Amino acid sequence: MAVTPGLLNVDQVAARLQVSRWTVYNLIRSRELASLTIGRCRRITETALHDYITRQTEGEAA
Repeated sequence: MAVTPGLLNVDQVAARLQVSRWTVYNLIRSRELASLTIGRCRRITETALHDYITRQTEGEAA
């Protein structure tokens, strides 16, 4: 049985990144942060958030 990564809402992602909801929506719109829609709700997997943070960290180190 595969483990499903946790799903976060926009407010939770904003809190973890310490940015505004607007910034999270801009990251989603620009496809820098992967998300999915369930009904009318936007959700981000913990894996997608981790991948985004990793890319940003590697970009800063380069």
